[in-house]
Amino acid sequence: MNNSLPVVLVHGFWHGSWCWSPVVERLAARGVPSVAVDLEGHGLRGPAPRARWARPFDAASFATEPSPVAAVTASSAAAVLAEQIRTVGGGHPVLVVAHSMGGVVATAVAELVPELVAGLVYVSAFAPVSGAPAGYYNTCPENTGEMVSRHLAADPMVVGAARIDFGDPERRDQIKETFYNDVDDRTADATIALLSTDGPAGIPLEPLTVTQERYGSVPHAYVVCGRDNVIPATLQYRFVKEIDTVSATPTEVTELDCSHSPFLSQPDALAAAIVAAGRVGVRAG
Repeated sequence: MNNSLPVVLVHGFWHGSWCWSPVVERLAARGVPSVAVDLEGHGLRGPAPRARWARPFDAASFATEPSPVAAVTASSAAAVLAEQIRTVGGGHPVLVVAHSMGGVVATAVAELVPELVAGLVYVSAFAPVSGAPAGYYNTCPENTGEMVSRHLAADPMVVGAARIDFGDPERRDQIKETFYNDVDDRTADATIALLSTDGPAGIPLEPLTVTQERYGSVPHAYVVCGRDNVIPATLQYRFVKEIDTVSATPTEVTELDCSHSPFLSQPDALAAAIVAAGRVGVRAG
């Protein structure tokens, strides 16, 4: 990888730029500059519903209060991310690494501003390039075994978000098994305490249109997480297959024996996969 090529790290639902901290350190040790950003509706850009902090906690209000991020869509989040990429790269191409639902936004960005994306690395991420929205894949047979839907505390169509009560101590073990089944307990507990409640429903519900001329011109890589309980490996490989129908070059695939969160459990291996993807598939900036 050209060490002057910045890497922009994009998180998934409920997380924020903070989750990439271990990978940022490992990339720096390899001489690779990287910046983790907050997606629209997340992190410092993600206000929480009032019911989250109400005491005593009111489960009924939590299940019905409209989400303050309900207006966020894949397109609006992509517009914000495109500007973040433009800022980080100074108008020059960067390597974009996207995790989970962040893959939807990164996919839209690769179509919107392919000239700013030197390469796109999906990490167990949704890659809705077939014309169907990301939410469609939740009903596909390849998604059998996912554990996320059992945690939803509200109807996304009612509140405008995929809402989870991460503060419920009775759900702690199930949440760890879902997202962090190979992460040490101390790190998992710290992570769960930082999670946002709402993932904007407009991101997985918006169908995207990608073209071979724009999205397809961007080299792609995919890091498959083999023990993932959020996006099963079978669904990850379906995304790889669908990407290859649009992309000008085959998707470079790396498989890690890990949970949905290798940025916490295997940051060294993930950093190495990112560097390798940059060396193999990225077009010159």
